[in-house]
Amino acid sequence: MELENSLATKIIGLAIKVHKELGPGLLESVYQECLFYELKKSGLFVEKEKPLAIYYDGIELECGYRLDIFVANKVIVEVKSVKELNEIYLAQLLTYLKLSECKLGLIINFNVLLLKDGIKRVIND
Repeated sequence: MELENSLATKIIGLAIKVHKELGPGLLESVYQECLFYELKKSGLFVEKEKPLAIYYDGIELECGYRLDIFVANKVIVEVKSVKELNEIYLAQLLTYLKLSECKLGLIINFNVLLLKDGIKRVIND
């Protein structure tokens, strides 16, 4: 979990950089592109809109689930630009963590005045 925590610290720092530059009020896709760019520029292995397969009854199903940003095959980042985070976003990320067998995910809501108020860490026990 030490690697995941280190990655999360770097991700949050770069998200803050993006938020300071752009401010709140833009579309999720804008923040996702900018954060993806910053993560790649920092030298991390990053995937955007990574498909997440579902295994059911021994077969793989492509259900259209996509991870907004997947960092170093370890941390899932869900980018939001909403008035407020609700429980369904937490449940969704926890499900993604379980399906991918990852331990740590971040929900980052850029539609806040201070980005630290828009960040939620989600841990898969």
